[in-house]
Amino acid sequence: MATANQIKYRMGQAKKKLVKLNKEVSATKAKIKKLESGLKKTKTAAKAKPKKKAVVKKKTVAKKKKAAPKKK
Repeated sequence: MATANQIKYRMGQAKKKLVKLNKEVSATKAKIKKLESGLKKTKTAAKAKPKKKAVVKKKTVAKKKKAAPKKK
């Protein structure tokens, strides 16, 4: 069976680990919020831009070249 000091030590280690994980979770939440706000901004910017109509290119008929006169 573990002694009281061993149990205290293990509890201390577990608390340290929990604090570290909580910091990571809060940092991750902050990153997610930042990314979501960026996504919102880009969506609103995309909606604000007027859509351009596609430009239809006219087909040009290729001109035939005159054949060079044949030499005898």
